[in-house]
Amino acid sequence: MNRDEFIGMMSKNLKLVRTEFGLNQDKMAYCLGISKKTLVEIEKERSQLGWTGAAALAEIFSDSSVLQNAFGGEMSDLVKALAFDDTTVNFRQTHGGKVWWKQIEETDKWKIQQNYISQHYRLLTAGNRCVYSSFHLEKVRQAAEEYEKNME
Repeated sequence: MNRDEFIGMMSKNLKLVRTEFGLNQDKMAYCLGISKKTLVEIEKERSQLGWTGAAALAEIFSDSSVLQNAFGGEMSDLVKALAFDDTTVNFRQTHGGKVWWKQIEETDKWKIQQNYISQHYRLLTAGNRCVYSSFHLEKVRQAAEEYEKNME
């Protein structure tokens, strides 16, 4: 998944999320910082959210069942994977990926998992802290090698 695909999926789910939260178009537009006219155009599939609007929708409505089911769990993980694709940052503690994640590789120091739905990868420490996230497995493997070197 790339940013354009993410934006497209978020745009298509906008009305479902609005309905799920019981918001009218005025309130939803206000929450996202866009005009009602823009929201209507997006809901009628005449326009799409931009990157900022899609990321805002994902973060503000991160508890949405619609979004979690469409993208495979935590929305912030996906947004961060897209935002920090070529950048290393400190991520939050995870629960170890019991629902939306499959194990790709594992050592006693780290594990690489892939999200079943969005297909992005993440590198977790042995204590389940996410230290890197990307849509490119090779980048995650490189991050794992660097992580292991830094632990020595």
